[in-house]
Amino acid sequence: MLKNKMKEKNKEKKHNKINFRDIFLNFSKKHIKNGSYSMTMTVVFIAVVIVINMIVGELPSKYTEIDVSGQKLYSIGDETKELLSELEKDVTIYQIAQSGGEDEVITSLLKKYEDESEHIKVEQKDPVVNPKFASEYTTDNLSANSLIVTCGDRSKVIDYNNMYESDIDYQTYSYQTTGFDGEGQITSAIGYVTSENLPILYTLTGHGETELGSTMKEGIEKANMEIKSLNLVSEGSVPEDADCLFIGSPSTDISSDEKDAILKYLENGGKAMIFSDYTEADMKNFDEILANYGLERTDGIVFEGDSQHYAMQMPYYILPDIGNTEAVSDMASDGYMVLAPFAQGIVKSDDVRNTVTVNSLLSTSEQAFSKTNLSSGSLDKEDGDADGPFDVGVSVTENIDDKETKLVYYSASSLLDSQVNQMVSGGNEKLVMESLKWMVDTEETVTVSIPSKSLQVSSLMIPGYDASFWKICVMGVIPGFFLVAGFVVWFKRRRA
Repeated sequence: MLKNKMKEKNKEKKHNKINFRDIFLNFSKKHIKNGSYSMTMTVVFIAVVIVINMIVGELPSKYTEIDVSGQKLYSIGDETKELLSELEKDVTIYQIAQSGGEDEVITSLLKKYEDESEHIKVEQKDPVVNPKFASEYTTDNLSANSLIVTCGDRSKVIDYNNMYESDIDYQTYSYQTTGFDGEGQITSAIGYVTSENLPILYTLTGHGETELGSTMKEGIEKANMEIKSLNLVSEGSVPEDADCLFIGSPSTDISSDEKDAILKYLENGGKAMIFSDYTEADMKNFDEILANYGLERTDGIVFEGDSQHYAMQMPYYILPDIGNTEAVSDMASDGYMVLAPFAQGIVKSDDVRNTVTVNSLLSTSEQAFSKTNLSSGSLDKEDGDADGPFDVGVSVTENIDDKETKLVYYSASSLLDSQVNQMVSGGNEKLVMESLKWMVDTEETVTVSIPSKSLQVSSLMIPGYDASFWKICVMGVIPGFFLVAGFVVWFKRRRA
């Protein structure tokens, strides 16, 4: 009996014994199958990622990199893109830098140029490996990360120090980097090496003319325009190689012979940019040049009656409207503002040849007036003041016998002042350069001038109306709101 029970228990133990071999075989088959699937998917995923990275690596940087810098240091503007899109000659840009010592900002910017045009090629030259390379183009000792731009037998050297602007901090007596002019210098160099003929700008002298501000002068030179002085008394005529004549607000009148020489130049298809200021001096000959093209200066200085059109609470610091004309391109749509202090009004004459076309570049509001009694001390309109609106900037074109005359006239030389230009964050410089470009650009010349990108806080120009509005809000409405709210809370708590 006992023996039978023991046999039954042994059978039961055998029956309940785990068969590890069967379990292992079943487990292995199942997981090997799942593991093979996972491994295959992993390999496919990695392969897809590698292919995507290879494709993205071949895309231009403009599609793969986002410039989040405040001043767009790593980007190129529309003017540069337009220049590169019209480029028909091959240009090579050499970056002189040791391997590992490249300036990342400049390297990234050069990549944008290379991606934008198939005619741009960028190469790095290590001065350690190629010690004599730079000497083929200049005798100067170039700083690291300087550039050499070449096209055929033409070349231009851009020193690294010219791409970064710096000013001394008198608190620490150390130099601080204030601006980056990489795009301006590179675009200027490309225009220089690809242009057949560089335009020459002659500036009239001998009449107490207003000199070009440093910013304006640098902008003109960056546009690859050569600036030369012209004394018409000694020369007798405007030189034949003049691409544009610059008359910068003479304080005394020009002579009758000078007037005739200027008109002769203009009537033969010449180009001129003219500035003037209010003066009590007799300017008969100067005014006759303007009258020949249907223009007349009003007496006095323009004051704005619309607070939206003047700045700094001064009605004679006018913020004119910018016309939608070819001579000033897309300035208004690009958000630029122009500041023209102490401007005179320009009136268009109806009695002018039908071959002459006058277009408004800068204009005042309907509420503007020309104050003739400047010693009155009043900022309001008085008896004798001329009613507006006025132009303070115009362009003139005349086509006769296949000769095209172009003239741009601004009635405020303050547009040339560097400090005034800074108050509108370069808007005045942009205006002048666009006007010059309209006059002198040809198929053989490229006049592109890109302003330096400031690394400091930009100036914010607020019209008088907006300044008054925010003054009322900050000093009246907002404090009044909190005062009323506080009184209401106090009153409720007291009653409770």
